[in-house]
Amino acid sequence: MITSPYDKYRQSSVQTSTPAQLVIMLYDGAIRFVRAAIDGLSKQDYEKTSLNFGKAQTVVSELMSTLDHSYEVSKNLFSLYEYTNFLLVEANIRKSPDKAEEAIGYLTELRETWLQASKIAAGQGQAESAHG
Repeated sequence: MITSPYDKYRQSSVQTSTPAQLVIMLYDGAIRFVRAAIDGLSKQDYEKTSLNFGKAQTVVSELMSTLDHSYEVSKNLFSLYEYTNFLLVEANIRKSPDKAEEAIGYLTELRETWLQASKIAAGQGQAESAHG
């Protein structure tokens, strides 16, 4: 049961979003989790670090599982997600903010690409994307 107004808003925004907006929300979440993990690293709070790297990996895995492989670009996206996930695992194991920052770089770049693509698609009246 959802009780807080924020949770109700979040559920409503997810239910009324386009597929492209949902992908952008996933990127936002992954970036937020990696930043929280980096914050945990800086404070030597390894429980926070591990928890947030794990959440980011879950989001990246979700992005991987929702790819529509009928698009050629999906193969490249899958490889990039796989590498990003590898960076997150390495960042967590090695307590490496550099690897985490590299992952954020990829996630941020991909987010911006999806944002631009969604604006173009909206302008053309299409919401077709590599994510199904």
